[in-house]
Amino acid sequence: MIVDVQYNSIKWYHILNPTESDYEYLSTHFNFHPLVIDDCRSKTQRPKVDTYDDYYFLILHFPFFDKTEKFIITKEIKIFWAKDFLITVGNSHKIVNDLFISAKEDQKILEDLLSGGTDFLLYKILENTSQKTVTLLEKLGTHIENISLDLFNKKAVQTIEKISFTRKNIILLDTIFKPQLRLFRNFESGEIKGFTEDMEEYWGNILDYYQKTWDMIEDYEEMTEGYSKTFDSLQANKTNEIMRVLTFISTTLLPLTFITGLYGMNIGLPFQNHPYSFWIVVGFMLAIVIAFLIFFKRKKLM
Repeated sequence: MIVDVQYNSIKWYHILNPTESDYEYLSTHFNFHPLVIDDCRSKTQRPKVDTYDDYYFLILHFPFFDKTEKFIITKEIKIFWAKDFLITVGNSHKIVNDLFISAKEDQKILEDLLSGGTDFLLYKILENTSQKTVTLLEKLGTHIENISLDLFNKKAVQTIEKISFTRKNIILLDTIFKPQLRLFRNFESGEIKGFTEDMEEYWGNILDYYQKTWDMIEDYEEMTEGYSKTFDSLQANKTNEIMRVLTFISTTLLPLTFITGLYGMNIGLPFQNHPYSFWIVVGFMLAIVIAFLIFFKRKKLM
């Protein structure tokens, strides 16, 4: 369903969960290129900006957490950006929908958003989504800090799970923001001119958000990689400790097992008729254990 708000000659159309009739409306009333309409129908587009004679078409991605607050998923914003109108299409990021509802219900917000033209409206949409993204990354940073506290936790499986889904989130963030960082450098450089003069500083502010986001992602990637290596080292050290103890036990028990097996045979053996044969064998076995203890102690193996 297509809804819109207007201030002076500037209109903002918002299409949430578009239907085929909505795409037909866009094609008929705005004469958009058929390939652009096809891009709107598709749900797996890469971030990009297409330049046409009198409008731009943008596809931007923004992250947010799912209901479990563990995994990051991507929301796609598709924007038609012209001199007199701006159209946001699709199951867009929640912040865009909330911003549109605020503009529709509050005349002052509507005036603030649309009085500066479509370039300023686009800037405010990007600023709001960028701020939301920074908040999300701060929450992700808290998750990573919790991993550092869990490194010495005995619940290894839970720690591995946390490291794994944090890595997955960082990989997704990397694929979201790497192409968009290049895209907004084109905005700041003036390669994408827009329709309003003196917007370079505003686009530079958005680029600053993206650069901050990218720096945070790189920092989190390094931290997660470091925590993963530390965790692997701790687990390897624990395994080595267990193997060392088991080796000591098995090494000590091996001669004792041999002696008990030997004296369990039905053949003539030394001391078998001696009245204290049992205690002699036990004493001999105890001497072997003590000898091994002294040996391992001197070799600093225990």
